Amino acid sequence: MHDHGQPPGPLAGFTVGVTAARRADELGALLRRRGAAVMHAPALRIVPLADDAELLAATKELIDQAPDVVVATTAIGFRGWVEAADGWGFGEDLLARLRGVELLARGPKVKGAIRAAGLTEEWSPASESMAEVLDRLLDEGVAGRRIALQLHGEPLPGFVESLRAAGADVVLVPVYRWMEPEDLAPLDRLLDATIARSLDAVTFTSAPAAASLLSRAEIRGLLSRLLEAFDHDVLAACVGPVTALPLQAAGVTTVQPERFRLGPLVQLLGNELPARARTLPVSGHRVEIRGHAVLIDEELRPVPPAGMALLRALTVRPGWVVSRADLLRVLPGTGKDEHAVETAMARLRTALGAPKLIQTVVKRGYRLALDPSADMKYADA
Repeated sequence: MHDHGQPPGPLAGFTVGVTAARRADELGALLRRRGAAVMHAPALRIVPLADDAELLAATKELIDQAPDVVVATTAIGFRGWVEAADGWGFGEDLLARLRGVELLARGPKVKGAIRAAGLTEEWSPASESMAEVLDRLLDEGVAGRRIALQLHGEPLPGFVESLRAAGADVVLVPVYRWMEPEDLAPLDRLLDATIARSLDAVTFTSAPAAASLLSRAEIRGLLSRLLEAFDHDVLAACVGPVTALPLQAAGVTTVQPERFRLGPLVQLLGNELPARARTLPVSGHRVEIRGHAVLIDEELRPVPPAGMALLRALTVRPGWVVSRADLLRVLPGTGKDEHAVETAMARLRTALGAPKLIQTVVKRGYRLALDPSADMKYADA
């Protein structure tokens, strides 16, 4: 139970899936701070480029056609880039090119790598935050400017989208690439939880992660069930429009914040999920039904899965009587014994802590004690 003086967070009672490989801890912390339960399953892993064809092409392109700005994001990536260029005999050309441009370093480690290569950065944020780098670039104005971004795995969620939306020509310098995770078990658990509707939302911070989840579902023969879950019950939340493309191509409706960052993504969920929850006036209380809990007059009551299944069945037509046989059908993993309904119902009433919310209708079943004034309003719901 939470402290009575403290209203529950906007995401309390909801479970959110996180597919990010990088910055997953940061995203998880932001979600938990708002009360969410988090299930993390990296949909990808980052590996160094072996054949380096993409890196070679990007390097040649920048040597041939000077960028206005180069953003170095990681020390290991920047060193890897210079070493690779050296190996191809382009090391000096690359360094000469980088001497003549505005070189931005994301933090002290990158700054060290830049100076070790005999270069000097023009600017580096105090916070090591790519968001601050982005703000600086957008404040300077990027329309018509050519910006090279040394990637380390995935770029910061929304970084590239924001620059392109503001008119920049962005050249990606990929020192690493994506592969499916070595351990697929967490991803499979997330997939199963999405299909079982145990998750209320899944967040995506890169297009490859979204594509990876879809392809894993297809391999397991679960794609149509995954799409159905996203279609009806589970919110697909993307950090930006580029990330959303693989999902939209599969017909999934996605939501994304106006600013393509992790903070606004979490804020968006804090508005969207409560708005999607069913809220009903029952027995003099305001009852809001969330993923794995019920908010009764702003007090959060956790409810076990069997109880949530019963409650959802009772809210399909609020106030109508639902028979024991019908309730037995929605209970997870039960047999033919209607006694299981009574046991689960007793537990549900205890969990809710307000026994009058659900009425027993003798010989017929159970109903939500909907407030009389609400009857007409919900009769056709």
